[in-house]
Amino acid sequence: MASFDFDQAEGLRRILAGPKPRIVTFVSASAPVDKATMLTNLGASMAATGNAVLLLDACIAPRGIAAQLGMQPGATLQDVARQERALNEVAQLMPQGFGVVTLTRGPLRRATLDVDSARRLANAFGVLASQTDILLVDAELDSDDALPLAAMAQGEIVVQVSPDAASITSAYGIIKRLNAQLGRRPFSVLVSGAGEKEAKVVFDNMAQAASRYLAVQLHSVGSVPVDEHLNRAAKLGRSVTEAFPLARASVAFRRLAGRFGLAESAHAAAGAF
Repeated sequence: MASFDFDQAEGLRRILAGPKPRIVTFVSASAPVDKATMLTNLGASMAATGNAVLLLDACIAPRGIAAQLGMQPGATLQDVARQERALNEVAQLMPQGFGVVTLTRGPLRRATLDVDSARRLANAFGVLASQTDILLVDAELDSDDALPLAAMAQGEIVVQVSPDAASITSAYGIIKRLNAQLGRRPFSVLVSGAGEKEAKVVFDNMAQAASRYLAVQLHSVGSVPVDEHLNRAAKLGRSVTEAFPLARASVAFRRLAGRFGLAESAHAAAGAF
C-alpha cells in the first residue's frame, strides 16, 4: 500500500505551496476521435513551449483520451485516493511530450461515494494539478449533468463543437446542462474542423442563442481547420506541430497553445462563481 497520505491538510499545504495550477476542462460535442486529436495536439503544442502538461482522462465510458491513444490500463487517480498506489505511478509519458492520467476505471458516480472517499479523491486531484503547469481534463457530464469532480468546474470549461448541425445542437445542450448545474458563469467554445470564417459563424450563432435564452456569456478560444496533416502526423505517432510545422493545423494549435498557456484569463477567474 502506498504511504502517501492524502489528508485534507496535506492536500491544502501542497496546493498552497506553489503557484495556482491551470485547470482546463474540455467537454466535447464532437466525435471521440476528433476530441482526442484536438487534445493530443494541444497538449503537445503546450509541452513544446516548455510547460509541464498532463491530460486527465475523466470520461465515463472507455472512449476518452487514454483509450484513443491505446494506453494499457494502469494505476488510476482513484487508486491513489484509496492509498493503493502512489501518485508518481499514475502518469504515463507519451512521445508527444505530455503525460496522461486516468481518473478511474469504470463509471465514477459521485452520489455513491462516501464523504471520506469523495474528499480523498478531490484532494488527490488537487495535488495532481498542483504538480504540473497545466492540467487538461477530458470530461463528460454524467446522468445528473455533473462533471466527475466539482473542482473541475473551478477552472475554465471549454465546449468543443464541430460545424455540423448535430454537433452544434449537442454543444448547446451541453452548455444548457452545465448552466443548470453550475449556475450562471461563462463558458469557452472551441470549433474544430472549420476555417476561421465558418468557425466565427458557428460561434456567433451559439453565443447569441446562449445570451438570449440562457443569459450565458460564451467566449471563443479559436478554431482548428480540417487538415490532412493531422491524420498523417497521427499515423507517425507525432504531433502535427512537430511533424508538419507549417501546416494550417500547426498554426492553429500554436495559437491555441498561446491562448491556454497564458495566466488564467479574467473572465474565467471572475466568472466561475
